Amino acid sequence: MRRLLHTDHRSDPAGWARALGISREAVEIYLASDVIDLHLDSFIWNRIFGYDLRRRHRGGPFGARFLGMVDFPRVREACMTGGIWVITTNPLRSVGRRPEVFLENLRRLQGIFESVANDFEVVRNAAEYRKARAAGRHGAFIGIQGGNALDRDADDLDLIPDDLVLRVTLVHLSTSRIGVTSAPTLSRRGEGLTALGREYVERLNAKKIFVDLAHINREGFFDAVAVHDPSQPLLVTHTGVKAVTDHWRNLDDAQLRAVAATGGTIGVMYQSSFLGEPFWGGRAEAVVRHLDHIVQTVGDDHASLGSDWDGAICPPRDLQTPLDLPRLVELCLHRGWSADRIQKILGGNFLRVVEALRG
Repeated sequence: MRRLLHTDHRSDPAGWARALGISREAVEIYLASDVIDLHLDSFIWNRIFGYDLRRRHRGGPFGARFLGMVDFPRVREACMTGGIWVITTNPLRSVGRRPEVFLENLRRLQGIFESVANDFEVVRNAAEYRKARAAGRHGAFIGIQGGNALDRDADDLDLIPDDLVLRVTLVHLSTSRIGVTSAPTLSRRGEGLTALGREYVERLNAKKIFVDLAHINREGFFDAVAVHDPSQPLLVTHTGVKAVTDHWRNLDDAQLRAVAATGGTIGVMYQSSFLGEPFWGGRAEAVVRHLDHIVQTVGDDHASLGSDWDGAICPPRDLQTPLDLPRLVELCLHRGWSADRIQKILGGNFLRVVEALRG
């Protein structure tokens, strides 16, 4: 079993604060929090290039742009207590082959976590997460980015073993048999979920797998809301908001209210251009602007963090890796936010919705 070497910042919060150029208060609030990222895409580079998640990296060939933002040593050093690690679907692979490849990738990802079992543990619900955290381990949830991994028919969802998948993003950057992407495309404009997509949502509800409405177009979003079991919380794991930046990737206020009405939460992502900043890297304050709009529109029970680190994004220059996360706390304090609100956003809101769905 491999041991991960990292600095334990809990032993010197003042030193970490000095290194980041922020207040000790910000670091202490951060270290006292559940810190959970709703969307980590780093596994995709392990699949494509053999990127070793267990080794510390230095930003990759593009300087923490596109990839090289996250690895296990930096997650542990940053005291990130949990995250949803996603398996992203290749839409160019044949429909018949995708389920087999998904299961291969699921076993591969599990094996990586098992190889560092002193530091990471795959978890399925809030109770398992809390047990892992109490043992000093990162609670690793697993998600699917692109429901077309399992879309031959809705029965494909039965291939998921042992409730291992917590959430499925219905569509990704391509339109599928489930529904239409929000990404700019000339195909199937004005359409939403297909009949299979509606059945897919119902099956996800039956299996207590979160329906994640990141990436889907507005028509499909509200089709999903209409068929979704209203007793279960919805997720949008990684997005921005249109009222701050009018972008095809972002949600409008009606969408925010629809998620909040189910008790769900919305994760703000870190792609600078979606946040209204220069594509090659803005500032972390933009993330807080989007969080603030969610808080002002639907309340502080419905805002979370969903970085999309390593998802071929260009993050803010001062929020390139997990080690920068306490800077977000400092920015929130500058707005006069309470420690309680900040801790909800860092992870408390997400834990609440997981507990509501799965215990």
